[in-house]
Amino acid sequence: MDQRTTTLITAFVKAYGTKPSKGVRAPGRVNLIGEHTDYNDGFCLPMAIARDVRVVLRPRRDRTVHVLSLEQPGQLIGFELGKRIPKATAPAQRWSDYVRGCAQTLVEAGVPLVGVDLAMSGDVPLGSGLSSSAALEVATIHALLAASGGKLASADIATRAQRAENRYVGSNCGILDQLSSACGIAGKAMLMDCRSLALTPVKLPAGVSVVIADTGKRRGLVDSAYNQRRAQCEAGAKALGVSHLRDATLPGLWQAAQAGRLDAESVRRCEHVVAENGRTQAAFAALRAGDAVAFGQLMDQSHADLRDKFAVSCRELDDMVAIARGLTGCLGSRMTGAGFGGCTVSLVLDQHVARFVPALTRAYRKLHDLPVAVYV
Repeated sequence: MDQRTTTLITAFVKAYGTKPSKGVRAPGRVNLIGEHTDYNDGFCLPMAIARDVRVVLRPRRDRTVHVLSLEQPGQLIGFELGKRIPKATAPAQRWSDYVRGCAQTLVEAGVPLVGVDLAMSGDVPLGSGLSSSAALEVATIHALLAASGGKLASADIATRAQRAENRYVGSNCGILDQLSSACGIAGKAMLMDCRSLALTPVKLPAGVSVVIADTGKRRGLVDSAYNQRRAQCEAGAKALGVSHLRDATLPGLWQAAQAGRLDAESVRRCEHVVAENGRTQAAFAALRAGDAVAFGQLMDQSHADLRDKFAVSCRELDDMVAIARGLTGCLGSRMTGAGFGGCTVSLVLDQHVARFVPALTRAYRKLHDLPVAVYV
């Protein structure tokens, strides 16, 4: 048992006066390629990371759920399991809406639940693009099921978690984050088909490592920009007469633009999605073939489109990517996550990782006075 789990159990005992009977966890994820494709029914290539959300618990004999988060000291949240679970009213307790929303979606699905005492802690950096909210949601559902003795398939857990974030929390995200957390396999990437929810695991080529660099820039007013891009994608699909951009082609987009059915900005947004779907499938093929160089080139192309066509990058992300690409051993680098801040992901030859990490950190700190962190 590591120190994080020991600390979590100690906090549980202090809060509830007894030891927890069970524990669950859910990992964060890094998306290697395939950004803003999930809500377009496209393809993504995520990989589970070691950072996670952990929950220890003990079932209760009533219908009350108590929640303690080590990242929200001094707060012990309580609510009753019922047909309509109320949202938090105090702004400082809004984080608990992710827990409440997960309980609500299980109740709506007819999953039998019992009351439970929960204590949770996560080390996935918030607002970093590594799916801290999805890890919280998936871990919460695992905990609620563990308390009641219920079971759901991993894909069902993911869709319930997504529903909680969409309908209860109010964030119109796709399925990428939740499915990655619910179904991730340690040490492997997964080609994710966001239409069928089919997952195909694949190993990284020998001799390379994935390096995640947190820029320290936290996403600000992202929801409106995210929703705007999603609306532009939906408009593009409608103009082409398809349900989602997964079924679109670049020539079809250009014809729609020439006919006046799409404005220039929407065309650029849609071009990224169509090209990114193709890049993601090509990247999966490159991994299967053990071609790390080709994979790195596709990462570079992805970042260029996210910066220039989808316009979700920022100076901090662009600087981190540029620095990484200039260091020996880097095969490719790109922003990861929704954008506007957060993390980059780079593919680096193993023999250069030890020098790559400090060099990247030093060079970035010369440009930005932000709390940078690098994970391998």
